[in-house]
Amino acid sequence: MKHDTTRSEFRGLRLVFGLLAGFSALLLSSCTASSTGSGAGTLPASAMNHPAVKSRNAQIAQEAPGNYYIGRRWWTDGTRFWGYLRKPGETWSQAKLVIMNESVIKQPDRVPEEGVERPHGYDHNYEYRLWGSFTGVTVYDPNSNFRIPEFKLSKYELLNQNPGFLFWPGEQYGTRRLPPKHPATF
Repeated sequence: MKHDTTRSEFRGLRLVFGLLAGFSALLLSSCTASSTGSGAGTLPASAMNHPAVKSRNAQIAQEAPGNYYIGRRWWTDGTRFWGYLRKPGETWSQAKLVIMNESVIKQPDRVPEEGVERPHGYDHNYEYRLWGSFTGVTVYDPNSNFRIPEFKLSKYELLNQNPGFLFWPGEQYGTRRLPPKHPATF
């Protein structure tokens, strides 16, 4: 009798996993990649050579070194990543897409997601100075199918609510579009 129960449980687990896989595929099919480069998650080389990018990179090179990061919020509906972080003096093409660990302090846009005047993700493309550290943990975001490094935030300050383009002038943004630079999916 125990053998039949195990088979029944196995069939039930297969059904649950099949439903989960189907639901994940449905969620992922509603997000599109926004890269125009050669493969998902890459930045086009021609954009990196744009005069505006070169000018901004020269300004970034002048940033004061320190124990902080520069962050740019990138909000995509349904995903759990926060946005991009880079060290002072590093270009945005070197930035990492991160998920925030909020065990010390809540991330900058943490507001109730319903029933408020400022919706979740209202700070898309805001630029912040952030303090904290990478935890060494890689977190899976099932809605984007990314494995993303976790950053434990300890403090932040808003630098600019309208800093312009992130990677290159004219980059495309949509609330249901994955960011142009991201880890490979698996």
